[in-house]
Amino acid sequence: MKKEITVEAKTVEEAVASGAKQLGVNADDISYEVVSEPKHGFLGIGSSNAVVKVTYVYNPLEAARAFTQTLIDDLELDAAVTIHDDGNGEALLTISGKDSSALIGHHGDTLDAFQYLVNLAANKKETSDRKYTRIAVDIENYREKREQALRQLARRTAAKVQKNKKSISLEPMSSYERRIIHSEVQLIDGVSTSSVGADGNRRVVIFLDGSEIPTEESVKAPSTKRSDKSGNRQRSRKGSSRRSSEKSETKPQPVKRSDAPYHEPRKLAKAKDLDSYFEKLKEFSSTFDQ
Repeated sequence: MKKEITVEAKTVEEAVASGAKQLGVNADDISYEVVSEPKHGFLGIGSSNAVVKVTYVYNPLEAARAFTQTLIDDLELDAAVTIHDDGNGEALLTISGKDSSALIGHHGDTLDAFQYLVNLAANKKETSDRKYTRIAVDIENYREKREQALRQLARRTAAKVQKNKKSISLEPMSSYERRIIHSEVQLIDGVSTSSVGADGNRRVVIFLDGSEIPTEESVKAPSTKRSDKSGNRQRSRKGSSRRSSEKSETKPQPVKRSDAPYHEPRKLAKAKDLDSYFEKLKEFSSTFDQ
C-alpha cells in the first residue's frame, strides 16, 4: 500500500514532519521529494514555502515488529524482537530474553493468540490488491521443542494402543498440534488417527488399523457408576434414606482433563478491533508474569 501527499511549510523539515503526521506514521518510515525549495525573497516580498511530496509505503513486517515491541514495552518485559523475511510471503518473528516466556502460556496458548494478533497488525486490509504476509511467531525456540514433545507423545501413545488393543484419546489440541500428531502416527504401522470433537474440545484419537473409526460418542469418558469386584453395579443399601439417594444422584461427577475444553483464549476471536485484541491479550499474559 502506497500513500502520497504534497505538503507546504516554511522549511523542508517542517513539511516532512507535517506530512508524516498527516499520514499517521513516524518520520523515519516515510520518503520525500522536494518539489520546490523555500524562498525568502527581499523584505518578505517574493517569499514562498517549501513544497514537499511525502510518500509512505506500508511495510507489513515493520508493522508486525512495531506491534510486538509496543506490547513488550506495555507489559514491561525484558525481551528483544527480531524478524526475518524469507522473500516468499512468509516471515519469522522471534522474541528472546529473560521475560519472553510470559508470552508462551500453557502449551503455547498465549503464543498462538499473540501470533494471531501479529498477523492482524501486519495484514490490515486497507487495499484489496495487497498480498497477505504470513508471520510465524516463536519464543526461545518453543515451537521446535513443543513439536518434538508431541512427536514423542504420539509414538508412546501408539505403542500403548498396540499393546492394549484399545484406542486412546489425547487431550484437546490446536489444529497445528493435531497435524503433528497425525503426521507422526502415519509413520507407524498398525495404527491410525482421527480427530473428534468440536471447537476448543477437538482432539486426536489413536486407534488400531482395521477397527471402527472412533466418533465423539465412542470416545466419551466411561460411566462413573461404581462397580463391585464381579463387575456388577453395587445396589443401594437397604434402609438408605431417599434423601441420601437423591443427594448421591445429584452429586456432580469429577470432570476428566480429556473432556475439558482446550484452554485457549477463544474470546479473542470474537473481538471486532485490534484494540480489543490487544487489551485481552495483556490481561491473559499478565497471569503468567507473576
